[in-house]
Parts: sequence; structure tokens; C-alpha cells
Amino acid sequence: MNSISSKLVAISTQKPLWVYAILLLLTLGVGSQIPRITIDTDPENMLDADHPARVFHNQTKADFGMYDAIVVGVVDDENSQGVYNESSLTDIFDLTKSILSIEGVVDADLMSISTVDNISQAGPGTIRFEWMMPNPPADEAAAAQIQTNIERLPLLYDTLVSQNGKAAAIYVPILDKNESYRIAEEIRAAINQFDGTEQWYITGLPVAEDQFGFEMFVQMGISAPLAGLTIFILLFIFFRNIPLIIAPMVVAMATVIVTMGLLIGFGFTVHIMSSMIAIFLMPIAVVDSVHILSEFSDRYKPGEDLKAVVKEVVGHLFTPMLFTSITSSVGFFSLMLTPIPPVQIFGAFVGFGILFAFLVTIVFIPAYLSRMSDKALNNLQEALHQDGNGDGSRIARIARGLGKIATGYKGSLLVAFGVIFAVSVWGVTQIQINDNPVRWFKSDHEIRVADRVLNENFAGTYNAYLVLTDRTEQATPRSMLDGVTMPASLQDWREETLATVKKGAQGEALQNLIFAIDDKLFDDLTPEETDYLDAVMAKVETANSQGKTFQDPEVLAYIEKLQQTLQDSGLVGKSNALPDVVKVVNRELRSGEQKDYQLPDSSNAVAQTLLQYQSSHRPNDLWHFVTPDYRAALVWLQLTSGDNQDMTAVVQLVSDYIDANPLPAGIEADWAGKAYLNVVWQENMVAGMLDSLIGAFVIVFVMMIVLFRSLVYGVLAMLPLTITITFIYGLIGIVGKDYDMPIAVLSALTLGLSVDFAIHFLERARATFNDTGSVQQTMAIMFEEPATAISRNALVIALGFTPLLFAPLVPYITVGVFLASIMAISALVTLLLLPAVMSLGRKIVFKSAN
Repeated sequence: MNSISSKLVAISTQKPLWVYAILLLLTLGVGSQIPRITIDTDPENMLDADHPARVFHNQTKADFGMYDAIVVGVVDDENSQGVYNESSLTDIFDLTKSILSIEGVVDADLMSISTVDNISQAGPGTIRFEWMMPNPPADEAAAAQIQTNIERLPLLYDTLVSQNGKAAAIYVPILDKNESYRIAEEIRAAINQFDGTEQWYITGLPVAEDQFGFEMFVQMGISAPLAGLTIFILLFIFFRNIPLIIAPMVVAMATVIVTMGLLIGFGFTVHIMSSMIAIFLMPIAVVDSVHILSEFSDRYKPGEDLKAVVKEVVGHLFTPMLFTSITSSVGFFSLMLTPIPPVQIFGAFVGFGILFAFLVTIVFIPAYLSRMSDKALNNLQEALHQDGNGDGSRIARIARGLGKIATGYKGSLLVAFGVIFAVSVWGVTQIQINDNPVRWFKSDHEIRVADRVLNENFAGTYNAYLVLTDRTEQATPRSMLDGVTMPASLQDWREETLATVKKGAQGEALQNLIFAIDDKLFDDLTPEETDYLDAVMAKVETANSQGKTFQDPEVLAYIEKLQQTLQDSGLVGKSNALPDVVKVVNRELRSGEQKDYQLPDSSNAVAQTLLQYQSSHRPNDLWHFVTPDYRAALVWLQLTSGDNQDMTAVVQLVSDYIDANPLPAGIEADWAGKAYLNVVWQENMVAGMLDSLIGAFVIVFVMMIVLFRSLVYGVLAMLPLTITITFIYGLIGIVGKDYDMPIAVLSALTLGLSVDFAIHFLERARATFNDTGSVQQTMAIMFEEPATAISRNALVIALGFTPLLFAPLVPYITVGVFLASIMAISALVTLLLLPAVMSLGRKIVFKSAN
């Protein structure tokens, strides 16, 4: 190792300008890719494109014509009639008209009071479809009539207008969810034209995700420079020499620019995780530089051979820095074992950035130090070795104080850390796995406020889809035509017909066969040919009718009971499905009274209600609940919460219901919808993170044994890591913080950086003991420069993340808080527990030092 470091130091100190030029060209060249940045905040991309849950979700959207939707809500608490007043309804009408003119909105599926039908009885056996609000109400009586009409239609009640009448909603389906921020901004501009007393809100997962992307982009441009400024100030406090601290800042900036440039240059989008790469690397990249500068400033004295001192310092630190860099990168590379693509990318590029920072540090820092002027070096010594009143010496005094505690209260420390570890283990068992993209914003953010207000008033703005599909094998046109003896004269017609009707789904093929037979019956046929076609027609019509599973009253009754169970559970605000359509139309075809709000008793009657519904102004709405072949149906669930825990409870409820009440023969149930996808990727993330953490832990443990060539030192190196990880996640469980995406990823950082401090402490302690032969003297020396350097690094990394605490986005705040905690805890465990354990077990530990 020393020969490698000597060669690198020799090259960099002899050819410093070449080092500068190569680093500059590399940084500028790779950094030129950064303007090509593409932001991605779609939680769907937390799953692979070919993940079964994601494939089924997208297929469901295609089969049932579902689109991502922005939810616009209005609340009128001032008027006694709520939103059922002339002014509010006029504003809703005008806003709807404005939204329909926005590019990217799916006009035909937009749901507003003014774009839906009122379904009523025109007379016995006759149904009328007319616009619910073709024009703004002329008076309060007309507004009251709209209220009466909506409350008679379960499909609309508590979806378009709240049960308390205080709020109304407009559901804005959009072609491209990546356009949701733009569309939401245009809607806000239209709302700003109103001067009423109503309060308007915009929410929905697509707009929340796109809004997050916009603010994330802004946050990247703020937090990274602030982190850099914070680190610069801290380094100035430590070394009080601006020329000296420019070097680690160059390393940090080059590392961030090259890493982000490579990520973007390779075509990867910047997700919420990868947006934090710059923030993670900025403090981590200066760790090795601080170790070098700390020891250099302590060792170098005016008049000494500068290059010789640099070579000695780097040679002394090369091995521990190399292993700390490798172990830190292993912690992040382990994230590539997770099944979550954005987390894999994050882990890969942070791991690369750490190794790149090590290489740049080893080459650039010696080159930079070798070119420092005598004046700058003299100023450094004067600043660091003055009368001891500076901040740098204050850190040294704190480090020495920790040494006295570590060596003076060994037994008490072991007991204290033992108790902390036991409590932490219990805390880990209390962790709740949960996430919700809307909660990525602070509680007072307009997105969170809108989400809270609208879900308090409505059945829910979060969507989940339960898809029921009949998987039984259907009759085919060939089986129908083969079932009856056919006249030879129809052989050609048969083959042509089969070639034509087999296209499309099986149900569609049978329907096409009916059309083909019906057309043929108009030809001049022989009695034998006519009898054959009549017989086949009867078989096909029977098979076609039986194949329309979701026209069967018994199947619809099953869905109806399932909906009632969901409603009674309190977990679901409301569900909409095919039985609701059928019951409304059936009521109006009969008496128009509530007693006839029920399912018909025959398939033909069900078919008649659906045929009537298709004469409305929105006939395609039917296909949101059932496929045209009636072989698959969708139950649209509205939830007031987007939390994974709540969606998981709904999935479990449906599973339990189906276990107790088996689905009709041949029918299978599957889930789709964004709320469900969030559950899937969270489960994948938890399992993946656990696997990656265990795998990385084992790898790092083996590396420690190899590094120290000692099982004892390998175990000691893992001690701070084990306690820090357990404490952090135990604390998360105890305080009730949800285990979400940012929290999960922190395990990699904990693993990498906790062992970093331990490696430096153990390597330096072993080398010092070999020089002194005294445990007491070794510990005294360890709590001079080595402990000071560790303390400086802990402060640099911890405080380097503090700009995140002022971010408007919760994941950034979470990372900032817990990273600072990780650094403080891992440094304390290293400086307190390791010396205590080493002192108590001196016969075993220092016997392994040689």
C-alpha cells in the first residue's frame, strides 16, 4: 500500500500542474452533461417497467380507459346552502369551461357538475338523460334543484359534491401526468379570476408528484451550494487558512460535478433519491481531505521539507483512507441489491463518487500542498499553534475530555451502551412501514392543505382499483361452427368467416360471428343452409350471453355485498362499480322510487339497463366499470388517505372477505391504482434494504478482518456500526417516525460512515501501541490529533447537511436530521465505547496489535 501511495504522491507533487489540468478538463467535460438533466418523481418508477404489479396497473388503465387525474376542490363555508348557491355553481361552471380548453386535459372524461348527466324518469319504462347543469343556475331555486338531483345519484353524491354540501370537486383527467404541474398552474390562473368567498384547492397524486419535481429541482440548486458554504465555514474555523481549505472544496465540487454529470450523461433521470447525491457527496468527499490536512497541519513545521512531510502524512493515512472509502462505497453499492431502480442508481453513483473523491484526494491534495507558499504555511502554523483560545483547540480540548471519560468510566460506559442497545432493539420492533407522496411536503404546504381539506369533506381523493376478471375459457367461433353438421355449400363462407371474426377478444369474436351469420341469412339460401345457420345462431347467442359474466345478477350481487363490506369497514370513503349504474337506471325505468333501487333479477334486464345507460351524454363512462365483452369489471375505491398502511388494510379486508365468501367460479381479483403500487414498492424496498444491509454488513466485516488481519479488530470495527444502526432505527420506532424511502436509504450511509471512524481509530491505535508498547500512553496519544480529526470530520459531515433542515420538502429534512444524528452517535460510540472496550480487554486486543 505504501509503495502505491508513494508513487502517487511523487507523481502529484512533481507534476502538480498536470494534475490540475487533468482534473479541470475531466470536471468540465463530464459536467457539460448536467444541463441535459431530466427530473422524475413518479412513484411508479420505483418499480421496474416489467414488474407484474406495474404491468397490470397500466393494462387496467388501458382496459378501462382510466387516466391520472388532478382534483380541483371548492369549499364554501360562508353560505348556508354550501356550494349549492348561484355564485358558487356559476364559478364551477366557468372554471369547468376554462379547464376544458386547457391542452392535455381529457375532455370526454372530465367530471364536474356541469359535465355529467342527471338521470331521471320521463315516464313509466322511459328514462331521461339531461345535463345536470347545462347553464349556471338563474336563481337559488335552480341551485336547490341541482342539489336534489345530485343526492339521488350515488355515483355522483360524495364524489362531485360532499355529503355536507359544503364542497364540490372537479376531476380533471390528463393525458400525461408529467404535464400536471403546468395544467395545475393554468387552473390556478383561472381560479384567481374569481372574487367570491369560496376557497379553492388543487390536489391529487399526479400534481403532488409533479409539484415535488419542480420544488426538488429548486432545492437541488439551493441545498448543494449551501452545504458547500457550510463546509467552507467549518473548515475555516478548523484551520483558519483560506488557501489551505480551498483544496478540499475543489475535491468536493469536482466529485459532485463529475458524479452528477456521469449520471445525467448516461441517460438516467434525476429521481428524489438521486437528487440527494450532491448533498450526500459534498460532506463525504472532504472527509479524507480533513484527515490529511489535520495531520499535515499538526506535523509540518516551518523549514521542513514540504514534499517529504506530505509523503509521510499520505503514506501514514493511505491504508485507513482506502479502506474507509471502500467500506463507505460498499454501503452504498449494497443498495444496488434492492429491487427499486431509483435506489439502485442512487447507491451506484454515490458509491462511485466516494471512490472518485478518494482518488482525487490522494492525487490533488498532495499536488496542492506542494505548491503552497511559505507565507501561507507559516500563517497556518501561527493560527493553529497560538495560545489555545481558538475554536480548533476547543475541539482538541473536547476530544481530550472524551478520552478521560472513555478511560475513566469504562465499566459505566459498557453498562450504559448495553442498556441503550437493548432499548434500541425493542424500538426497532416498533417501526411502522409507511409512505405517502403527498406527505413529502410540509404540513402547511398548499398541496398538503388541499389534501387535508378535500379528504375531510369528500369520500376520498386517493384511488385504488379492484379488478375482477373471469378467467374461464370461453367458447370460440370455431367450436360454434364445428358443433352442427354443415352443408358443403357453406364451406367457403365458414373459412372466410373464421378468418375474419377471430380477431380481438373471444367475446368480441362471438359477437362478430353473430353479425356474420345475420348478414348471411339475408342471402338466397336453401332450406338446409337456413336451418344450419339458425341452429348455429342459437348456439352462439346462448354462448355469447353466458360469456357476459358481469351481466349476471348473481355476480353483480356479489360485488354489491363486497362494496357494502368496504363501506361498513370505515377504511374506504366510497366505492363505485357496475351495480351502482345498474341500480340507478333500474330505479328510473321502474317507479323512480327508492324501493326500486336494486339489481334486476335477470341477465336480460341487466343488459336492458346498460343499453339504456349508453344513450346518455357520456356513454363511454360505462367502460370505466366493465370491459365491452363484460368479462372484466372494476371497482373504483375512493380513500381519504394515501398512506400505505391504510391501503394495506383495505387489501387485507378484501382478501379476508373473499376467503370467507369465495368469488363466483372462474373469477379472480387483482389490484391496480397508484395507492396500491405504493404498497408494492414499499414492500419491495423493505425486503431489498434488509437484504442489502445484511449483505453489506457481512462484506464489511470480512473486509475489516482482512484489513486488520485480526478477528478481534474486525469485531471491534463493527461495534460502532452495529450500535449506531440499531440506535438510529430504534429511535425511529420509538418516536413513531414512519419508515419511508429516505429513512430506508440512510442505512447505507450509517454503515459506511460509522465504520469509517472506527477504522481510523483502530488503525492509529494499533500503530501507536506498536511504537509505545503502553496502553495508557496509546490512549493519551489517540485523544490528541486522531480524536481531533475524527471530531472534525463528524462535525463537517453532520453540519454539512444542516441546510437540508430548511428545505420545504420533508424527505430532505428527514435526511438532514438523521444524518446529523448518525454522525454524532457514530463519532461518540467510536471515541467512548471503543477505547473503553479496548482498555478493558487490553490483553486480548493489544495482543492482536502486532
